[in-house]
Amino acid sequence: MADGTEAALRELSDYLGDDMAACNRAIVERMDSPVALIPQLAAHLVAAGGKRLRPLLTLASARLCGYEPGPTRQRHVSLAACVEFIHTATLLHDDVVDDSLLRRGLASANAVFGNKASVLVGDFLFARSFQLMTDDGSLKVMAILSSASATIAEGEVLQMSTQNDLSTSIEQYLEVIHGKTAALFAAACRVGAVVAGRPEAEELALESYGTNLGMAFQLVDDALDYAADQAILGKTVGDDFREGKITLPILAAYAAGSDEDRIFWRRVIEDSEQSPEDLDRALSLIEATNAIETTLSRAAVYAQAARDALEIFPESRLRRLLQDTAGYTVSRAR
Repeated sequence: MADGTEAALRELSDYLGDDMAACNRAIVERMDSPVALIPQLAAHLVAAGGKRLRPLLTLASARLCGYEPGPTRQRHVSLAACVEFIHTATLLHDDVVDDSLLRRGLASANAVFGNKASVLVGDFLFARSFQLMTDDGSLKVMAILSSASATIAEGEVLQMSTQNDLSTSIEQYLEVIHGKTAALFAAACRVGAVVAGRPEAEELALESYGTNLGMAFQLVDDALDYAADQAILGKTVGDDFREGKITLPILAAYAAGSDEDRIFWRRVIEDSEQSPEDLDRALSLIEATNAIETTLSRAAVYAQAARDALEIFPESRLRRLLQDTAGYTVSRAR
């Protein structure tokens, strides 16, 4: 990750330091269970760290909308923890589906504890998230977060159905990343406005910010799979290639390639016939066709749309921090 992105997120996290500390306490507390394996696996996830970007967005959105917490007013904290549980549950399941060995630079939970434990603890975290939704007591909050949970699952299934299929359109690819990533970003932001009791126009502005930020974030992640070293990426470089995932770098390289290049892409992606040297050739073709820049240029458009969505709110340090977070998202791969 580029220094600019780290600095933007660090500044946002520092600004919301008390809220983030309360959120982290809530996460640890709600991960507890008398079933020993659950807190053990949870401790592994906590130790792996992570940016906590999604709960941070909930906290920031609530504060941007003027929510004032107190001893008995901690809805934004509980819902931020809820958002993190939804996200972590999907990561656990994703790593099993993808047979991933690394997560955030460390051994993934399924590599350490096995697939069965990862799936079941993921189910536990989903259940915890719905407990937090019902504890909040708002049907509107539940509608937003439960709808996002269903959309995430649909996005993952759609991604599976497009796997190894080079006829996938860019529109279908964008639908996948909207479902698997942007939907939760959007929900995380919108519930912040709901708990603050703000007008629907502000809810929708924050939902737009989250959607566009999530789209930019996933596009950059997909670019990084072909443009980062493993230490930066936090997972094995080339995982998407080996799994035959259809992402924009692949689609752009395939569309811009020669007939010979397309024969190569069909063999390695559609037929899943890969030799050890094929990743290097894929990287060369992606570079030669400027597929990474194509991907990042599209991400930059979404990042700008995210920044623009916040113009409805008065100028403030928090608005600037959220806009900077969107702006720096694309710099992760540059």
